[in-house]
Amino acid sequence: MAAASTPSVASAPITQPSGAVPFDFSQPPSIEGFTPLAKRKEETFKEKLLRKTQENPFVPIGCLGTAGALTYGLRAFHQGKTRQSQLLMRGRIFAQGFTVFAIIFGVFATALKPKQ
Repeated sequence: MAAASTPSVASAPITQPSGAVPFDFSQPPSIEGFTPLAKRKEETFKEKLLRKTQENPFVPIGCLGTAGALTYGLRAFHQGKTRQSQLLMRGRIFAQGFTVFAIIFGVFATALKPKQ
């Protein structure tokens, strides 16, 4: 059986000429036939919240209604007012349904809106 041997090739380290940089990380790569889109300004949390609230104002209203009914319902439950607590929990369910409906309506309205 003959032993397979790989030819030994002296591999010299690949060096770049002094001063030449293979890739400049401060600039995007140049790709033929490709033009990148302009970079959008990053939104802060507050700007995004205001934009989303203006697009669909019923979602924050529903969220606030849900949180309010839950808070007052738990307070009434803690005070022993069972009738009021039950009514507020039912109101919370209604507010949650309103919020879900508002989200679904907003998604459909956004999908049907023509792109700019």
